[in-house]
Amino acid sequence: MEEVILVKDKIDIVIPWVDGNDIKWQNEKNKYKQKKDEKLNNSSRFRDWDNLQYIFRGIEKFMPWVNNIFFITWGHLPKWLNVDNPKLKIINHKDYIPNKYLPTFNSHTIELNLYRIKDLSEKFIYFNDDTFVIDYMSESAFFKNGLPCDCGILNPIIPVGYDNFSNVSVNNLTIINEEFNKRTSIKKSIFNWYNIKYGSNLIRNFSLIPWGKFPGFYNGHLPNSFLKSTFCEVWQKYEETLDNTCSCHLRDNFTNVNQWLMRYWQLGKNQFYPRNPNFGKFYEITDNNDNIINDIKSQKFKIVCLNDGININNFEKTKYEINEALSFVLPNKCSFEKSDTI
Repeated sequence: MEEVILVKDKIDIVIPWVDGNDIKWQNEKNKYKQKKDEKLNNSSRFRDWDNLQYIFRGIEKFMPWVNNIFFITWGHLPKWLNVDNPKLKIINHKDYIPNKYLPTFNSHTIELNLYRIKDLSEKFIYFNDDTFVIDYMSESAFFKNGLPCDCGILNPIIPVGYDNFSNVSVNNLTIINEEFNKRTSIKKSIFNWYNIKYGSNLIRNFSLIPWGKFPGFYNGHLPNSFLKSTFCEVWQKYEETLDNTCSCHLRDNFTNVNQWLMRYWQLGKNQFYPRNPNFGKFYEITDNNDNIINDIKSQKFKIVCLNDGININNFEKTKYEINEALSFVLPNKCSFEKSDTI
């Protein structure tokens, strides 16, 4: 492996983004698309909600302590993006992903190679492009005592449907249970796993005591705090497994691992600081989103993930309603937007 330089004492944010409307990108992706991939790479995963600007607005307003934002792209950029902002680092896939994995349309490949990004800080937060900060958040919500903040909450894996992400979790856990002993990990730092901050979620951990292996972890579908050195360590020990995933041009949930492996590794190693899981909220967007809209406008949670539901019948109407709610909280342009765009 090549040498990776760790930039310490700063916290960066990484945001991957795809313009699903880009014809060149669609044509390139379709060269690798096979019938069996249709459900795994559904077009709803890439359609544009026209609300990326609210991610930048939220970060600038409610997380002003962030060092830099690393914006990962296939090559396309939003027309409104102010590329001259000194805190914005535009990263093309070819800038950090090894050539042998390119071109890639596999989100797992994009995620697993993040540690290769030049000048990315040792401590960084991984955002998906459907995650919005809507109230003030301090550094200690993500890192404390030099450790990533997370929840040591166990949860059994429950597979449902054909393209179920649980397959990836199983692949991740195969490595985790090979590397870590559940009972030993918990005994080493029992308050990481039985902490009052977890509230009723403690029932999960108590009920899973009889199992000697990690049965799965609670996934909040919110931004993850990572140490860059964790990626280095996992790649050094499981390069073949990660290489196999990154060699898939399209996502394959049956054989791939993903960035949750890095999170699980930090949990198994007790390299985290316990956090209340209710610091944010995950929502599945449908045709009826009154609860989501009300929660956003009232800023009920500090951060929200608005997942694109595949069964939305009236996409344009739904998009308008969601974006109107985000605009209610974040109406003003930020320095990451050009001043001359609407």
